[in-house]
Amino acid sequence: MSEPTPFRPTGTKTEAPAMRWQGQRVDAVDGGALPGLAQITGLVRSVQTPEFQGITFHEVLAKSALNHVAATARVMPGEYTINPYRGCSHACVYCYARPTHEHLGMGLGDDFETQIVVKTNIAEVLRRELSRKRVLPDRVALGTNTDPYQRAEGRYALMPGIIDALTDARMPFSILTKGTLIRRDIGRLRRAADHVDVQLGLSIAVLDDDLQRSIEPGTPSATARLETLRAIRDAGLDCTVFAAPLLPGLTDSAEQIDSLVGALADAGATNVLPTLLYLQPGVKELYFAWLQRERPDLVAGYRRLYAGGTQASGDYQKLVYRRLRDALVRHGLPIPNRDTHELFQLRGKRPSPAPSDVPAPPTLF
Repeated sequence: MSEPTPFRPTGTKTEAPAMRWQGQRVDAVDGGALPGLAQITGLVRSVQTPEFQGITFHEVLAKSALNHVAATARVMPGEYTINPYRGCSHACVYCYARPTHEHLGMGLGDDFETQIVVKTNIAEVLRRELSRKRVLPDRVALGTNTDPYQRAEGRYALMPGIIDALTDARMPFSILTKGTLIRRDIGRLRRAADHVDVQLGLSIAVLDDDLQRSIEPGTPSATARLETLRAIRDAGLDCTVFAAPLLPGLTDSAEQIDSLVGALADAGATNVLPTLLYLQPGVKELYFAWLQRERPDLVAGYRRLYAGGTQASGDYQKLVYRRLRDALVRHGLPIPNRDTHELFQLRGKRPSPAPSDVPAPPTLF
């Protein structure tokens, strides 16, 4: 059966290069249904496949691979990031990257989860950029915006080429993911670590299966991620776990935090770094709609907690970080620096625990 002609926006003359997935069945996409397509630079084609029902891939030829990030906006070490994909099928309700899809003329809700931009030539462009730069970055970070090991990576396999390009250029890099597909690349990452500093991070914050399926519906289970953590550690690679985000009234009790840290310690986490739920405009409304549907009993407490804007009140933050610190000490894990940008500089540091007799502020839940 011949492949149907994919949709091409008016004025696009670039032909799709030969791609390893070209022989797979794809279905054409009606461009009129997505007016935002006109804002996607370098679009070659938009396709859907039976294997990824409900998801549309917009394949583009990227002009650049490295994105410069201002110091004040960095989530992980490194002044440059790489995002092979835009949009994310993990579909985490709380994701802070959702508003970036609006720059493409798409929505931060369903569009962010189902309209995935794929930079098919990113490895080649990255090699070219690294070879031309007179001053190379100190480090490159992947996974700071959307997940490089989301489901699309199973189809497009862009990460091996990116890892190889960074390794060949002797460029230190870090990866943060919720995706278990990183296991495919453990051998490659192990070899890369022989030449450059490779820093790996997994995001695991919800152990309850029902809650995880509701609030992170496109992600692998916590059990699968813990197994991935073990596989990474068994390969001799360090791995920091982001307990991110801790959710007020859902995953923030002392018992829940202790269970989480205990599971991470048992699986071999090198470090655990917490972050609290951050609700910027747009995401906040989406999250509150989810709360109203799934846990209406918590809505009033959240309104009080986030009355000041995007972050929970300072007293609440102190309470949760104290609980986490106690759990880290109990399970023999390092205490993270307060500066999250120093995340991966924690190796081997085990500061003395803070006094435990400081009275904690009451929780709202």
